[in-house]
Amino acid sequence: MVLQLKKLKILIVFLYLGTHSMQSQVLLSLIFGDKLNSEGLEFGLEGGLNYSTISDTGNGNRLRDYNLGFYFDVTLKNRLHLDTGVLVKSSMGANNLTEDNLDFLGIETEPQAGVYSQKINYFIVPILLKYNFKNRIYIEGGPEIALMRNAHVEFNFEDNTEIIKLELKNTNKINRIDTGFSLGTGYKLMKNDGMTLGLKYYFGMIDVYKQKSGTKNNSLFLRLNVPIGANAAKKKRENKSQLENRKSHEK
Repeated sequence: MVLQLKKLKILIVFLYLGTHSMQSQVLLSLIFGDKLNSEGLEFGLEGGLNYSTISDTGNGNRLRDYNLGFYFDVTLKNRLHLDTGVLVKSSMGANNLTEDNLDFLGIETEPQAGVYSQKINYFIVPILLKYNFKNRIYIEGGPEIALMRNAHVEFNFEDNTEIIKLELKNTNKINRIDTGFSLGTGYKLMKNDGMTLGLKYYFGMIDVYKQKSGTKNNSLFLRLNVPIGANAAKKKRENKSQLENRKSHEK
C-alpha cells in the first residue's frame, strides 16, 4: 500500500509537468510507461471524442471535439477499481449560438451568415468508481472536476469565394471551475491487458457563465484507453518472481 501511494505521488508530479507540452506527455508516457504500472495500478493514454452542449445555450446541436490525456486504473478490491487521471486536451461548449446568446456575451455579429460556437478548454479530472464484470464489461460513476484553461467564441464562415474563422476570447465570462457527475460503461477488448472502449455522460452541476443561471455543461465522451508498458511491467514482475523462487530453492 505504501509503495502504491509513492507511485501515485510520482504520477501526480508527472502529470503536472506533462501538461505544459502535448508532445512531451506522449513521449514520456511511452518511455516510462512500464515504470508506472504495478500489480494494482494500470497507467495509459486516453483519447477519444466528446459531444457537448450547454443548457439554455445554442440551438441544441452538439459541439464535437477530441480529447487526449492519461488514465490510472487503481485496483481497490477484487473487481472494484478507481478510474482517474487527467484529460489534458479537452473542450466543452455549445454549437450554433443564438442571437440572444451573442447579445448576452456582448458580441457583434459579422455581416456574413456564419456559425458561432462557444468553446471552453478544460483540464478534466475524473474520480470514478468502476466495477468490472466477468464478461469484461464495466460500469462506473462518480464526480468530475474541470479547471478552465481558456475560452472563446468561434465564428466560422465558408462559401465559394472565401473562408473566415475568428476567435473572440471570453474567458472572463466563464466560471473557472466546473464540477459534475458522470455515468459510464465500457468493454475491455482483451481478457487481461489491452485496450478498453467506453463511453460516459457528464452532467455539469455549476453554471458555465458567471452571470447566467441554468447554463450547465453536458457532454457525451467516447473513450479509447490504451495501457502503456503494462505488458513490460508484468513481465518484469514475473521474471523477478521466478528469480526469487530460484534463489529460495537454491537455499
